[in-house]
Amino acid sequence: MQNLEESDSLPARLQRSVPAPCFKPYFEGRPSGMREHGMGFGCQMVAWEYRELIRNLTVVDLKNRYQNTSLGFFWSILSPFLLAFVLYFVFRNLFSQEENFALNLIVGIMVWRFFSVGTITSLFSIVSRPSLVTKVYIPRQILVLSSALCQLIASTLEFVTLIPITYYILGYIPKTFWLYPVAHLFIFFPIYGVGLLLSSLFIFFRDLNQIWDVLLNVLFYSSPIIYPISIVPDYLITLYMFNPITRMVIIYRDLIVLGTLPSIGDLTIVVGFSAGVVLLGSYVFNRLQLRFAEEI
Repeated sequence: MQNLEESDSLPARLQRSVPAPCFKPYFEGRPSGMREHGMGFGCQMVAWEYRELIRNLTVVDLKNRYQNTSLGFFWSILSPFLLAFVLYFVFRNLFSQEENFALNLIVGIMVWRFFSVGTITSLFSIVSRPSLVTKVYIPRQILVLSSALCQLIASTLEFVTLIPITYYILGYIPKTFWLYPVAHLFIFFPIYGVGLLLSSLFIFFRDLNQIWDVLLNVLFYSSPIIYPISIVPDYLITLYMFNPITRMVIIYRDLIVLGTLPSIGDLTIVVGFSAGVVLLGSYVFNRLQLRFAEEI
């Protein structure tokens, strides 16, 4: 399947999704209201107005992700389980005393994949679609949003496969298990916020993807994904619990493994982090986006 941004008929395709007053070649002059902000306030470019474009971009992302692979979307499901199997084989003797270690490990890896894959794909969401930046007027945030939505859908389907595994390990499905889509929203907004920040900075600093890979490795090993929180020293536990990824993993394990509702403290940390990173990402994105077309 041909990528959307590489198609010669790109404008014709987008005209079905983009409001007509804002669909103009980039260098013909900006529509009224876009000169200062580049966000399309004059054209009322809100998510609802561009819902069809967001849907189309999300579908294209999903199709392109598994294009030319023999297993297709099955790789999205197989990958976390293969990683969990390897880690379980390596650490099963060390952490065998932890109750439901295998299920906790799978849940932790799936939560981590949602965040890490979501932020990495969002980082490339602007530079991978240069035609949508230079040839048409749309809120550039839509490109990041569609990338984050693509990972939201993929991760939601991954978690569906946990139903039989949870039943096999626990012997029942906790009632709170079905609240995991709500928990997904708590991670979706940080992914979107981090995506806004990274995608805008990456246009000007092309080494950022390498730096982010290193930071993701640091976050992975500083979160209770492959080990229980009980092994964290007491003098570090307070600082350790400020890690939002740690709180996210705990929320999912409460819902899926323990069958309990998350604590107010965990929710407060995650919601506060979500709000802060979305505000920061939006601020940086809006400050830099007027130069996107020049740099790309």
